[in-house]
Amino acid sequence: MTRNPIDVATRVSPSLSELIESRVNDPDAEQPITLATIRAFVTGLLPTSFIETEGLHHFGTGDSLLNELDALIDEYGKTALAIDFVQDVASEPLSRVIDVVVGDENRENLPTLGTVRDAIVSGLPASLIGDGVLEEDEDDTLLEEVDALINRYGIDSLAEQFLRYE
Repeated sequence: MTRNPIDVATRVSPSLSELIESRVNDPDAEQPITLATIRAFVTGLLPTSFIETEGLHHFGTGDSLLNELDALIDEYGKTALAIDFVQDVASEPLSRVIDVVVGDENRENLPTLGTVRDAIVSGLPASLIGDGVLEEDEDDTLLEEVDALINRYGIDSLAEQFLRYE
């Protein structure tokens, strides 16, 4: 089993990322958890009628988790470690906000997600829009996104570890 570059997680839907994370964090799950393990878990949840050739890939709306998993398996292989496909980075707009907060020379301590949240609430996005760092519509979900990261990783997590480099 080989580790994939970190950026493969950006190709995974939030739903699949959450599912993979739940399996990876399950202490009762067999280790190591691969894309094939996740696929087997998903197919185990489906009624037998869906596991027939056509039905397996045509349930729900849009692309199914199985279609997404199959595409990842085709590209990265069955033995690719599932953990590489968990999204744990900020969106590009939130990364720009984090980068500004991290680069603030007036800060004595390394900024945390809580620090970034405080900066957002205090109006930093409006200033960044004025400076051309953010587009007007990019600030709409910043607070929601940072709150989701805080709920998942904790308010004291270092913000820099969530930067998306593209």
